[in-house]
Amino acid sequence: MHRFDGRVAIVTGAAQGIGRAIAERLGKEGARVVAVDLNGGGAMATAKAIGGTSFGVECDIGDPQSVARLYAEVEKAAGKLDILINAAGIVPFVPWDQLTFEEWRRVMRVNLDGLYLMCRGGSDLMRKNNYGRVVNISSNSIFAGTPNMAHYVASKGGVLTFSRALATELGAYKITVNSICPGLTDTETVQKTPHKDAFDFVEMLQAIKGHGKPQDIVPAVAFFASEEAHWITGQALSVDAGMIRW
Repeated sequence: MHRFDGRVAIVTGAAQGIGRAIAERLGKEGARVVAVDLNGGGAMATAKAIGGTSFGVECDIGDPQSVARLYAEVEKAAGKLDILINAAGIVPFVPWDQLTFEEWRRVMRVNLDGLYLMCRGGSDLMRKNNYGRVVNISSNSIFAGTPNMAHYVASKGGVLTFSRALATELGAYKITVNSICPGLTDTETVQKTPHKDAFDFVEMLQAIKGHGKPQDIVPAVAFFASEEAHWITGQALSVDAGMIRW
């Protein structure tokens, strides 16, 4: 399948995990991918693995100047933007009694401020061509109320509701905005936290047994990013083997 031939796609958090898996899938289906990550070397490695005219950019999505430089580079190199996948995020493990305001702001800066900045610049570029697909990665933890990550749950709830509001704002420009809510997924980031020990418990709650992998999340993202999803916007889809049903 080459659903994305001729399309230019930005994927944040593309150095590893879900972001990298999404970037590789879009590239495999023909997109010119701009792999974006704070880890510039990782972003460039992803772009190299995709090949073709894809390229990597180091960017701190929580910094307005860094995001402005990113979009200037994309416009100069590609001349347009068709698809924006916001997969970058911080996944913390902090009990409520240890949650400081500094830690709260650290997560919000990336998970929400970064989302706003990426959507602000991305939608401005998309509106020039009256076309766009925005897919934001939320989390099924917003329904489960997962402990030890209150600030993360709050930020990802914001991702979902922001996506719904933005869909209303951008619909007139033929730009869709949807969110994906993955369950616990076996990524490099999760393996560095105590969340890595929760897979067996989460599996008991799932209708389909097994441990989630980044590749399990990708098909839903690719669908929302495609032409086939032109009549779908403002929606949230849980991709978690049936753990959350709503």
